[in-house]
Amino acid sequence: MSRIVAVTGAAGALGRKTAEVLNAAGWRVAGIDLAPVLPEGAALSLGGVDIADEAAMAAAAARIETELGRLDGLVNIAGGFAWETVAGGKAATWERLFAINVKTALVASRALLPLLQASRGAIVNVGAAASLKAGMGMGAYAASKSGVARLTEALAEELKDSAVRVNAVLPSIIDTPANRADMPDADFAKWVTPEELANVIAFLLSPAASAVTGALIPVTGRV
Repeated sequence: MSRIVAVTGAAGALGRKTAEVLNAAGWRVAGIDLAPVLPEGAALSLGGVDIADEAAMAAAAARIETELGRLDGLVNIAGGFAWETVAGGKAATWERLFAINVKTALVASRALLPLLQASRGAIVNVGAAASLKAGMGMGAYAASKSGVARLTEALAEELKDSAVRVNAVLPSIIDTPANRADMPDADFAKWVTPEELANVIAFLLSPAASAVTGALIPVTGRV
């Protein structure tokens, strides 16, 4: 029987590569994104979904159950970044990053949890190495990604008895076109490629990681 995994943020650079890696590993992917059009190749494409909205995610969960029959994994990639100093920034930035980084992971996990409990599946959240120590201009982003880490730990503890595993990866700078454009003078060779990060995600979803839950895994390349 094919394993089914839901990937939020499926239209982004990391989401696309993660779906590709998981497809190659034998998973069937249900892609979920606010973008109306998702890349081809998914077993189920759920575009135009506000992942932070409980009703929208409940509808997405119902479609996964009806059309794919089960769910064995969830990868919470949906999120965003903003560079802004505390003194010169706005409280609205903190609220926005909380919504797109923490709330999306929370709402998606809650909506899909019954299916994951039925299959004794796994959740992998994408946090950030910056959550461990914020640099200048990284306060709002680091705080929101710290929230993802605490969500991961809390949910892992709650679900130990149901055999659903919950882990997170903490990447440094991911080598994406957007990041290259923002930092053109950086040494891209030191960054983490989407494929490298996707391979760690695939491992954490797999039976090979059956003894791992509540872990925050740094994936930092040579940054």
